[in-house]
Amino acid sequence: MAKNKNLPAIIVMFALFFMIAFVTNLAGSMGVIVTNQFGASKALSQLGTLANFIAYACMGIPAGIILKRKGYKFTALAAVIVGFVGVGIQFLSGYVESFAVYVAGAFVAGFSMCMLNIVVNPMLNLLGGGGNKGNQLIQLGGSCNSIGGTIAPIFVGWLVGGSIADASVAKAAPVMIIAMVIFALAFLVILFTNIPEPHLETPEEKAARLAGKAEKDPHGPLSFRHFLLGAVAIFFYVGIEVGVPNTANIHFSEVLSPAVAGSFVGAYWFCMLVGRLIGGAIGAKVSSKSMLTVTAAVAALLVLGIIFVPADIVVFGAPLALVLVSACGLCTSVMWGSIFNLATEGLGKYTATASGIFMTLVCGGGIIPFFQNLLADKVGSLQSYWLIIICLAYLVFYAAYGSKNVNKDIKVD
Repeated sequence: MAKNKNLPAIIVMFALFFMIAFVTNLAGSMGVIVTNQFGASKALSQLGTLANFIAYACMGIPAGIILKRKGYKFTALAAVIVGFVGVGIQFLSGYVESFAVYVAGAFVAGFSMCMLNIVVNPMLNLLGGGGNKGNQLIQLGGSCNSIGGTIAPIFVGWLVGGSIADASVAKAAPVMIIAMVIFALAFLVILFTNIPEPHLETPEEKAARLAGKAEKDPHGPLSFRHFLLGAVAIFFYVGIEVGVPNTANIHFSEVLSPAVAGSFVGAYWFCMLVGRLIGGAIGAKVSSKSMLTVTAAVAALLVLGIIFVPADIVVFGAPLALVLVSACGLCTSVMWGSIFNLATEGLGKYTATASGIFMTLVCGGGIIPFFQNLLADKVGSLQSYWLIIICLAYLVFYAAYGSKNVNKDIKVD
């Protein structure tokens, strides 16, 4: 485990992990609300999530550059300011009765989530010493992420109540106020916390860059096959992670109620918490490759169950398909850390830039759920999960074959 001197930095990274899921899942949970208040279709209900994740495509590489030139602390402080503004815009959308304002707020919040991800993933991997222990620390940090993810949909579902006809942005206002308060507190904590800056641009590098004399490296993260394929894996993975609960939330809010659907979607994120705690406990002993292979395969079986189980089979007071949605969280819980660890292993000095590229591909978390719900509008919500099956098949391929570093001849120090 990391040295005691790194503990304050680790705690701050865990807190930022919490905010990433809390604000991201706020956008997903609001899908139920916008279908009622703004008359959005299932596909359009995902525009908030799509805007949130498209921001990753716009900000991923620039955020990596900011991280290199300004460091972890500056990037984190800027991210929480942007997050506060983004959630504030979403808060106002309910009072000006504007779907466009809501989507704009989700887009701004997405910039914040991207910048926070840029900070926490390489930082936790570094503080853990890389390898299996780096993966272990990311899994433990991911547990905080799952707590934030669990709270958001349950809170929104509870605020909306028992009927989708009562759903409005104003009813969800308390959860957005809480998010803004947490951002404000996070700013103060980060401001007074000493955060290591291992990849910060040196004065010599800065002077050379400003003078236009910076040495051009013929290689980069994309020179590594395992990273390139891993970036694609992240695109599919985040689409899986978001698409599974978001689509279920909309479908079962109509079939049952927003409160029931929100509770089971919250259970999905709680299962992610349990899975990440297990992953954190065994992460130093079990390889990332094994974790990803097993969890992707089991998740595919669960999703097949969501598609095929009869609607009249009830477990824990809900359709079995909805229970299987929650169970998928156990599998998706450790995938991010496993993919990140496999894809960045052996990148050395290219890690910060690689993290920026990774964040760009996180836009899959908005794109795949959007297309899944386009399918849902055409063929039904449960049949749309075939898209998730295709994504999971790629993750099995990546774990078994694509994650091997075949470019060890490239100098990385």
